Amino acid sequence: MYRIKSRIYPEFDKTQKSGICNYLRALVKQNTELACSEILDKFIEDEKYYLELKASRFPFLEDVIDDADFLRDTEDYIKECKKYYEYREKQRPIIEANKEFEKKKRKFLQEVKMSKEKPTKKQIYYYDRLCKKYSLEKRNVEELSKLDLRDEIERILNEHSDDYKIID
Repeated sequence: MYRIKSRIYPEFDKTQKSGICNYLRALVKQNTELACSEILDKFIEDEKYYLELKASRFPFLEDVIDDADFLRDTEDYIKECKKYYEYREKQRPIIEANKEFEKKKRKFLQEVKMSKEKPTKKQIYYYDRLCKKYSLEKRNVEELSKLDLRDEIERILNEHSDDYKIID
């Protein structure tokens, strides 16, 4: 897609070219079910309408909207955008699997880090309050890691979760 961007619309300046390309890319993304020629027709029809109203985002198109080079460049760019979005759609399962893997990896690394750290004062206080509330024997928290204490707190909460259930 980047190769075609450098080739199309040589008569426009950088901001004009960028504006049209961004608008066309968004138009293709919204209308992926339409063919390239239909998207081009929609774009041309809309722009002519707005140019007649003198309310176009691209007033510089007034002179070139019917030009063969402009139409060819626009159609080429729309084709490239369509290819790009089709490729992205095919890659979606791989991207999702990669995100899930990275999420698991971050969680694992966080747990490894927690297993080497001492528990926080808040964790210790919360553990003490839970033990007092449920009349449990406290373990020595000095030898526990942050991860171990977290797991212990979860175990206590799970064992006593019946206290929080609403009975109909």
